[in-house]
Amino acid sequence: MSNSPIPGPDLTLAKMHIATPAAPVTGRVLSNDRCTASPKSAGFVRHITFDIAGTSLAGSFVAGQSFGVLPPGTDANNKTHKLRLYSLASPSFGEDGKGCVVATTVKRLIDEHWDTHTLYTGVASNYLCDLKPGDPVQLTGPSGKRFVLPQKPADHDYIFFATGTGIAPFRGMLMELAKTAPQTRCALIMGSPYASDLLYHKQMLDITRELPNFHYIPALSREKQADGKPVMYAHDQLIHSREILEPLLTSPRGLIYICGIAGMELGVLQNLATTLPPAVREQYLEVDAAILADVKNWQRTMLHKQVKPTRRVFMEVY
Repeated sequence: MSNSPIPGPDLTLAKMHIATPAAPVTGRVLSNDRCTASPKSAGFVRHITFDIAGTSLAGSFVAGQSFGVLPPGTDANNKTHKLRLYSLASPSFGEDGKGCVVATTVKRLIDEHWDTHTLYTGVASNYLCDLKPGDPVQLTGPSGKRFVLPQKPADHDYIFFATGTGIAPFRGMLMELAKTAPQTRCALIMGSPYASDLLYHKQMLDITRELPNFHYIPALSREKQADGKPVMYAHDQLIHSREILEPLLTSPRGLIYICGIAGMELGVLQNLATTLPPAVREQYLEVDAAILADVKNWQRTMLHKQVKPTRRVFMEVY
């Protein structure tokens, strides 16, 4: 393990908690569209935009942050529904270029209670997915100041790992890089069960034309890849797409961002530990030799204790 912490980049300064749950602002829905690659997808995921012009939130977000939604009504205990946070899917300049229109990516939560076998529907996700243009929404934020781009984005190379709606912050970041640092070297590894479930697929293909050094790399876990490679999870692309990712990882400018379902980060860190040369690995992970010798048995409980990502790794899982 390195004797001194690996320094991270100076991050974009982010405003925090301008609108609070006690004093939210009212945004209005501008659009609510399905954003899966195919209507045959088993999941229901929507790209929702909000007009926040004239509120204190206008122009206040930076890519990678979150905002809060206050669903109307009360819960089973007759208490007001609690705040839910959603990742900003927009760049700092918003969907409109002025920071007055922001977006998020919402998956409907529809499940079954294990004990009663009755249907369970997520309160906030279904509320948002049902909204129509013009509907008012109570919003708070911004939230988060660590999962953002560096102050000088052109000074770095990036690898983004996403699963599901974890792509939301990376959509915003990539749109921002395309405008502010178009020569940036970066890659997005997008984990999804099937090709039909890929989110923003067409837009990611479009961004490959806007960012000449951008690689869009889907990882499908329940069907073969488009190039015929076997099923794989996002972290498996560290091996299967090594020729693309290695120059970014070995660069002294390299940064890693991970966003998605809790547990995905462990596979990424395990493969970083086993595939990178020691001098490169230490740029991203601080881990003792004894722990490193048993990578396959790492557990999430070890993260930040025995397995410590450096300041060049950014993680947001849920």
